Amino acid sequence: MKQVLQNLKNGNTSIELIPTPSLKPGFILIQLETSVVSAGTERMLVDFGKSNYLQKARQQPEKVKQVIDKVKTDGLQPTINAVKTKLDQPIPLGYSNAGVVLAVGENVHQFKVGDRVVSNGSHAEVVSVPENLCAKIPDNVPSEQAAFTVISSIGLQGIRLAKPTLGETFMVTGLGLIGLLTVQLLRAHGCKVIASDYDQRKVDLAVSFGADAINAGNEMNVVDYVMNKTNGRGVDGVIVTASTKSSDPISQAAQMSRKRGRIILVGVTGLELNRSEFYEKELSFQVSCSYGPGRYDADYEEKGQDYPIGFVRWTEQRNFEAILDMMGEGKLNVESLITHKFSFDEAIDAYKTLSEDRTSIGIVLQYSQRKISFEKDSAVQLNQRDIMPFSGQPVVGIIGAGNYTNQTLLPAMNGLNINKKTIVSSGGMTSVHVGKRFDFCKASTDTDHVFNDEEVNSVIITTRHNTHAHYVKKALESKKHVFVEKPLCLTLKELEDIKKINHNQLIMVGFNRRFSPHTEQIKSLLAGTPQPKAMVMTINAGAIPASHWTQDLEIGGGRIIGEACHFIDLLRYLANSPIKLVHAISLADPSEAELEDKVTINLTFEDGSIGTIHYFANGHKSYPKESLEVFVGGKILSLDNFKILTGYGWSNFNKFKTKTQDKGHAKGIRAFFEGIQSGKAPIPINEIYEVTEVTLDIVDQLRRGTE
Repeated sequence: MKQVLQNLKNGNTSIELIPTPSLKPGFILIQLETSVVSAGTERMLVDFGKSNYLQKARQQPEKVKQVIDKVKTDGLQPTINAVKTKLDQPIPLGYSNAGVVLAVGENVHQFKVGDRVVSNGSHAEVVSVPENLCAKIPDNVPSEQAAFTVISSIGLQGIRLAKPTLGETFMVTGLGLIGLLTVQLLRAHGCKVIASDYDQRKVDLAVSFGADAINAGNEMNVVDYVMNKTNGRGVDGVIVTASTKSSDPISQAAQMSRKRGRIILVGVTGLELNRSEFYEKELSFQVSCSYGPGRYDADYEEKGQDYPIGFVRWTEQRNFEAILDMMGEGKLNVESLITHKFSFDEAIDAYKTLSEDRTSIGIVLQYSQRKISFEKDSAVQLNQRDIMPFSGQPVVGIIGAGNYTNQTLLPAMNGLNINKKTIVSSGGMTSVHVGKRFDFCKASTDTDHVFNDEEVNSVIITTRHNTHAHYVKKALESKKHVFVEKPLCLTLKELEDIKKINHNQLIMVGFNRRFSPHTEQIKSLLAGTPQPKAMVMTINAGAIPASHWTQDLEIGGGRIIGEACHFIDLLRYLANSPIKLVHAISLADPSEAELEDKVTINLTFEDGSIGTIHYFANGHKSYPKESLEVFVGGKILSLDNFKILTGYGWSNFNKFKTKTQDKGHAKGIRAFFEGIQSGKAPIPINEIYEVTEVTLDIVDQLRRGTE
């Protein structure tokens, strides 16, 4: 299928051939009939992509700060590589469309194949959208009109926050697509509407919708005009739908508001507020969030957990339905907002118009209704080279094309004598992008293209943690070697199921810290010291929001399973002795009782060594992220962030440095492929199982302690 993508690095907009999205539980696949280009949001993305690095930095100062912090911890060159890779990743454009349901996933209850629906999917022939971000189209509403629903809901949500009442007067600043829709919706609420813009054509449209609209560019003092029209009282509310870097629209909104008026920002403006303008009138100011309640809530959007209507009357989905009802009743006119129509294959011309014609309002893309099978079209051939493996040579299939795969794993594979056959991602866009970048033969959204391919003898798994055990088992049952980025699994039952599989394949978990050159140096020095060791590992992990998928115990397993397992493996490797006892305690913080990211873990090894792992998310980012001290036989080794290893009391060792931080990623992945060819596992399987079991024991202690 085809999809419109934007490259943020150079600003190029392209139509790419990608696999159809996979069908996931709670999601539906929609074959689009029409979609609308957002003149505000999408123009801003295109303009951002065309700007140079300095201009990009000025537009996103918070990102610049993150880059500076990364330089301090990871070094300059790794940071530069990460920034370039991030900017090179394409992003999908579009978020307002209409089409026909092609397939429904498990646990979908509201839709069936053949339903006409709207969604917030991107500009693509087929989109995968969660159930709560779709709504059925009434029979009397054409798809071309229905495609404006999601964009209209942005204006509707701003109005709901303003809480207009019959007879009130509202000001709409900025008459782009959302502004003109907002004018109509306010009129439908029984409000008087004053509106302004610098484009006379848009002003005239607002007048046709019943607004008292003026051209702000005709030396008109908008504030004076509004005050005259309201007999000096000011408007009851202002909805700002303009897009500008200036703070003037907000200042003007405050000046033209009545006492205790409401100002809602739906668009994008500067926010240098004058306190006195707000203080003297006790004005309320609120920024509207997209389509309504539920937006950016993973439980609502991805897991399908609706808000009870008795408590949350208007969710984003119910806002979609309200807009469609208004269209069905003829109360919302979108036909007059359509200024341009293009076939989907002409999308590049549509974006050229968007950039060059600032008077454009509604740009509609129309899709040919060619027959698409989400199963048959789930793979795209990237090149036609033949796979001719010789005995023992790895032929690789990768499942997962996220940041770790793109920025760490695949760069580490450069120069290795392997054949890269297929890369899989659920959406298809990233598998094509990463597949082209690293010269894969095929990109897909169906994992069976890896597991059922007899040429593929090695599988790499970098998906979300709750899928690891399933894919590991499937790989082993398919007689393929498997590298799985940590963790191996999330439960003891999954671990036991993996152990039961009878196979001769290599299993490796991405415990890369043991492959760092710093770890190798420590291991070499400790080989000459037979005494038990005392090891203290401190991880300044940094806070991650509770809403992040890694914190979800069902998906990510929590941060101990998802990340601290690295350091359990590291101490197990350095001790070179099985773990005999484990004890874990969590920082008592009732407000964050569900988070497993402030924990101390004590390990006792069979040879008498002890290890302590401090995994803390409540520190400061200026402190090194990872540090290790090893006390043994009157000597100390101190490792600072996998960049500097210092020895104290060693006659033959003082200091070891690497130019940049080296956590062992590259050598770990090389060891996996060398192990395939040599038949020797880089990490003994019993140690992988042991570390996994100890990690699961730790979280069991923590969770039982909070029950």
